Parts: sequence; C-alpha cells; structure tokens
Amino acid sequence: MSLLTRDEYQSIADSLHLPTGAYINGKACAATSGETFETVNPATGEVLANIASCDQADVDKAVEKARDAFEAGVWSKMHPTERKKVIIQLCKLIKRNAREIAVLESIESGKPIQEIENVDIPESIHCLEWHAEAVDKIYDQMAPAGDDAVAMIVREPIGVVAAILPWNFPMLMIAWKLGPALASGNSVIIKPAEQTTMTALRAAELASEAGVPDGVFSVVTGLGETAGQALGRHMGVDMVSFTGSTEVGRYFLEYAAQSNLKKVVLECGGKNPCVVLDDAEHLDVVAEHIVNAVFWNMGENCSSNSRLIVHKDVKKALVERILHRARDWRTGDPLDPSNRLGAIVSQEQYDSILGYIAKGKEEGGKVLMGGAAMKEGQGLFIEPTIFDEITPDMTIAREEIFGPVLSIITVGSTDEAVKVANDTKYGLAASVFTANVRRAHRVARAIKAGTVTVNCFGEGDISTPFGGYKQSGFGGRDNSIHAHDQYTEMKTIWVDLSDGETDGELD
Repeated sequence: MSLLTRDEYQSIADSLHLPTGAYINGKACAATSGETFETVNPATGEVLANIASCDQADVDKAVEKARDAFEAGVWSKMHPTERKKVIIQLCKLIKRNAREIAVLESIESGKPIQEIENVDIPESIHCLEWHAEAVDKIYDQMAPAGDDAVAMIVREPIGVVAAILPWNFPMLMIAWKLGPALASGNSVIIKPAEQTTMTALRAAELASEAGVPDGVFSVVTGLGETAGQALGRHMGVDMVSFTGSTEVGRYFLEYAAQSNLKKVVLECGGKNPCVVLDDAEHLDVVAEHIVNAVFWNMGENCSSNSRLIVHKDVKKALVERILHRARDWRTGDPLDPSNRLGAIVSQEQYDSILGYIAKGKEEGGKVLMGGAAMKEGQGLFIEPTIFDEITPDMTIAREEIFGPVLSIITVGSTDEAVKVANDTKYGLAASVFTANVRRAHRVARAIKAGTVTVNCFGEGDISTPFGGYKQSGFGGRDNSIHAHDQYTEMKTIWVDLSDGETDGELD
C-alpha cells in the first residue's frame, strides 16, 4: 500500500470513529459498573477516549454468551468450509478498512504508521487467511489397531478461549490468537492491553459484519488486575492464551491452579542474543539486521535482539557499520511516514526504559549513541541507544528492557559466545552470523531458544511455530499448524469390530 503524507494521516485520525465500549454478544456495551479508563496518544499526551473498564460482572456475561454460542453449535459445529468462508470475509473487511485500522493503532500505541501499514496489517491479514485455509485441510488420524477395531484420533474445539494480549503489536497479536482459535471452532474472548484497546474493538465489529455469530468473538476491555484476572480465574473459561511479560504470565498459571485447571499457553519475555562470529561475512548486511532487530517497533518486541555478542576480531568494523546505519532511524511523530521510530507506549514504560539506561551508565556501560529522552512536546520519545563495554552480569545485559537499547558484549571464541548467549533465564529467539555452515548448525543447536535464525534476524513466518524455552514460554506455540493443537482437545474413539466369535466368519 502506498503511503500518504503526514497531514493526510492526521486528517484520517481527526475523523476516526473511536470505539469505546466493550464488545459482548455481538454489540458494543458500557461496563456494568459504568467505570471507564483513559486511553492516551503517547506521541502527544492527548487523551483519545474513555474506554469501558470491565470487571467480574462483564467477564461473567461474556463467558456466559461464549458458552451459549459454543454449546448451540452455531460456530463450533459449523462445517469447516463455512467457517473458512466467514474468516476469509473478515480478512476482506480488514483489508478494506486497513488504513483506518492502521491510523487507529498508531495514535493509540505510538507505533510508526509506515510500519503498521507495510508490515503489521498485511501480516495480520495473511495470518487469518492462512489459518482459515487450514480449517478444511487438517486431517484427523487412524491408529494401527488391527482388524478387530477402528481407532480414531480426532480433534475437537476446546470450548471458551480467553486471549490476553500485549500492547506492542495490537492487530497482529489479535490475528495470532484469533486465527487458530476461531478456525478450530472455539468461542473467543479477547482482553486487549489497556494501553491499546481500540484496534481489538474495531476487529470485533468487523467480525460481526463478516458473519461471526454473536457470542463467538467478544472483547472485554479493562485492566489486567480486574478483567484479566477475572478471565484467568473463571470456571467457565477452558483455556487462556497469554502474550506478555514473564511476571504476569506466572499469575495465569496460578489462576489456573486455583480454579478449574484450565489450559494455559504463555508466550513471555526474552533477552535475545545476536551472535556474530569471527568469520561473519558481509558486515554491512549484518549491521542492517542488527539495527532492525533491536530498534524495530522501538525495541518493544519480545524477540528483539537486545544483546549483541560479537567476536573481538570483527567487532570494530561491525560497530562502525551499526552506528552508521542506526543514524538513518529517525525518531518522531508516528504519523509521519519518514519516521522509523515512534513514541514509547506509556509513561510507565518510558520511565522504565530510561531507568535501565541510567543503570547501564551507572554500572560502567559506555554510551556510543543516544542514551537520553527526546523533547517532543508532551510525547514519550527516547533516542535509539547503543551501549558498549557491557559485561554479562550487568543489569542491562540480563533484564528485558523492552525499548530501543542495544548492549554490546565482546567475546573471544565461539564457545564463549554460546555460553554468554545461554546465560539468561529466557529462551525465546536468537540470531547467529557465520560463513561456516557446520558452525552455523552447531551453534544454532547449542543455543537454547525457540527460534534461531542464521545470517538474518527474524521470527520465521506463519508456517513455523513461535515460542520459547525456559521462562520465555509454556504450553504451546503461536503460528503454524502446531498453533491449532493448543486450541483443541484430542480424543480417541475406539470402535470394537469383533463379534465375540473366533471362527473368522464375516457375518
């Protein structure tokens, strides 16, 4: 999609319909309590709207309607091909309203408009389409039970699914959860992050327009400690799929244990290493990948390669190239398509990132670039920051910053690089740069992470599972056919064909 000018995007923003009510059983509604919370444009400090602040009563209503729809079979028992058609129609409506959704997401999250239009919205549509097309192409199985029995292994939708979303990729995370959950026949309740609510509400409106039956897709807006916790503890929720911090992910395991032992799938934090070995080639290309890996989405990305672990023999040449390329990443008004970094999503996150930068300086890190807040009116902007002379024990080398901050750690061997890469409680993603194929395979296998890319930064694509080792993940994976497994129950149906006779006659 061709980009507009900053003024054209602002004109769209000024004329947007801002959805503010929760979306339950096919219609927008206020919270039962009447309470609301503010959603703020982080680039300007402007209050955009007051959103319904749901609590237990609203969650109870959403779960009741989701259960009613599931048991009635209006979606769960719909023919797979018909479900596919509805999800494809939703994709068409998102595409038709893509620009409006992109602007809505940008003003609420602070994300650069060019990134949302060129990456997030197209990938969201592709994700939903992919899972829709998989609906009538996933076959159940037969077990080798011999001549006297038929053993069928079938998948059935799990029931009522609660998807708890993060604020860093509002539309894309909706697609990652909604695609396989809806395709599998479930009723889905989304609880978006309170910082980025309106994209989910718009998606729910479009889902109803596309033909998703009432109660099958609801959005419960509100705070994590009220609406989120209520979903996690609810006896009528069969599964929770959560993306967010490891700290909050732990709560959902506790909620499941304290309630109905609902299934829980967690995609949590990361402190991801980018390992550049001494034989890495094409350092200009390597530098481009590194800069993209750490500054994409203002570093507010769980797969951000925030630790550069580089061999001393190539460090100087590589760092020069990184600094050169990083200067091309302009920071400013997210609605200006020339800016590649926008605003930090909230005051809380802004203060946290600046605190880590201060800690890095205090512990002896050398700032090569950035290292400070930017004064842009009331906006929450931070300079892209690069630290050198970082040791593995420093705070900014160990804790997830979730901001535009790169820590450079120097090593003297491949073994040391792998050791440092694995010296973390996380294990979500990693990158390795080397010209030796044998070394690439060995290092990729040695690094404990759910996704390891070689000579590039990335997360794979929709066909590859995404999730982590250690404290980065639990219970399943997003993306790929494997994502459908977590939204279904597996059942064995054993049919006895014997008649009790032993003479071998067929009658």
